[in-house]
Amino acid sequence: MRDRLLALENVKAIDWRDGTLHLLDQRALPSRESWVTCATVEAVAAAIRTMVVRGASAIGISAAYGLVLAARVRIAQGGDWQAAWEEDYALLANSRPTASHLFWALARMRDRLDRLKKHADPLVALEAEAMAIHESDREANLVMAQLGVERIRKHQGNAQAILAHGNTGALATGGVGTALGVIRAAFLEGLVEQVYVNETRPWLQGSRLTAWELAGAGIPVMANADSAGAHILKTKGVTWVVVGADCIAANGDVISKIGTYQLAVCAMHHGVRFMVVAPSSSLDLMMATGEEVALEQRDVGELLEVNGQRLDVQAFNPVFDVTPADLIDVIVTEKGVVERPDAAKLAKLMCRRRLH
Repeated sequence: MRDRLLALENVKAIDWRDGTLHLLDQRALPSRESWVTCATVEAVAAAIRTMVVRGASAIGISAAYGLVLAARVRIAQGGDWQAAWEEDYALLANSRPTASHLFWALARMRDRLDRLKKHADPLVALEAEAMAIHESDREANLVMAQLGVERIRKHQGNAQAILAHGNTGALATGGVGTALGVIRAAFLEGLVEQVYVNETRPWLQGSRLTAWELAGAGIPVMANADSAGAHILKTKGVTWVVVGADCIAANGDVISKIGTYQLAVCAMHHGVRFMVVAPSSSLDLMMATGEEVALEQRDVGELLEVNGQRLDVQAFNPVFDVTPADLIDVIVTEKGVVERPDAAKLAKLMCRRRLH
């Protein structure tokens, strides 16, 4: 399965080359593929904030490389470079406040610096750590894909319809994807007849990005309006909803792309199983429930500007919502799988070594 998945890799969103970060501009897809070059930490923070790069894992990886760029500049300036580097750390931390993977990656970079041996080169150590974060995400994607497809096969061993929400593939990660990685693996195993993809706010990430990724891999895909989700679950024989997560609270509540919550409610009503696929770094055991997270909101202009005209009304444009744990059938991570998640099961999961 691993080699077959790797052979299906047809998209890369992050490229660290010659000491510079190159990001596939996801705002331009699918009409054109263009790359943004980030040579400074300010450029990386801006790329994250403006959604040149997006997806919890991809944001974390990009931020890790951003700290390498920051260290290079601060060391060259001399003086107490680590104190100045902390300002760059804060800049990146504030770029997208909801994704826990961002803070996990930043903390891992800081920890590496704290553990630096005397006379060791901090730039070499930080670059190696950022590259390790990138590679570990790629490996985690492969493990999650295999674990997820086992769950799909367990409950129905023939080709079936799956509904996806958001973008959780190679564009959002350092590898084949989280939820989309599972869908890719299921397709390779002959378990996918059709994938329905919600258009997904903001910026139609489902219809622009996920549908583009799936079509490029030769997987049968049909894009649909978010508001058609319940109708599809009722009429199209969907057996699984498979989504990613930007953050998972200690009790199993999932913070994910806006619209995930209502999709989970509809899935339970129609007897459709609901799978969340995310790396263990998305799990925040310090957050008791999902209600504690500050949910990001975007410019209301994304909702109010229609056909070149601005509607003169107020608007509410949240990027994420919270799906309660009792609506989730299974959470898949690289550490293992949790059925019917709760605080005790997730705490036990986090004590496990990573699966290989």
